[in-house]
Amino acid sequence: MSFEDIFERIISFMELHPSGNYRLMVGTDSQVHHNRTLFISGVVIQNIGKGAWACIRKVVEPREMKQLHERISYETTLTERIVSLFTEAHKNRLIDIVLPHIYHGASFTMEGHIDIGSGQRNKTREYVEEMVTRIESMGFEPKIKPDSFVASSYANRYTK
Repeated sequence: MSFEDIFERIISFMELHPSGNYRLMVGTDSQVHHNRTLFISGVVIQNIGKGAWACIRKVVEPREMKQLHERISYETTLTERIVSLFTEAHKNRLIDIVLPHIYHGASFTMEGHIDIGSGQRNKTREYVEEMVTRIESMGFEPKIKPDSFVASSYANRYTK
């Protein structure tokens, strides 16, 4: 699917219930395989408590990316590439769907899910500030483990 196809699916999903509580989430996970590294990016629009629509994008790097920082950075780059497709015009079109219903409880947030954690035992903790700053600079709210389920659970399912 093209980005415009994906965007139109998101619009259609939100127009079904314009007074919903929506979260637009983008995140990427990776898995090193023999002679390649597989990256899966997930794009999810969720109407909290009422369902979701999601799709994935697959990227194969034809080498084993064993350096953790390189892999986490590339995951974040792939997420940023998708996030960058949501121009101000796209964002405004999504906001315009829920805007008339804000005073009746409607909401809309945009999140970038990063497959890293800040726990003491997490090997990725030293990269949290760098990756969070990158997602924030794109205008999306960064989420890390355990709240980054699009990267750490949804996309992860397709990397195996």
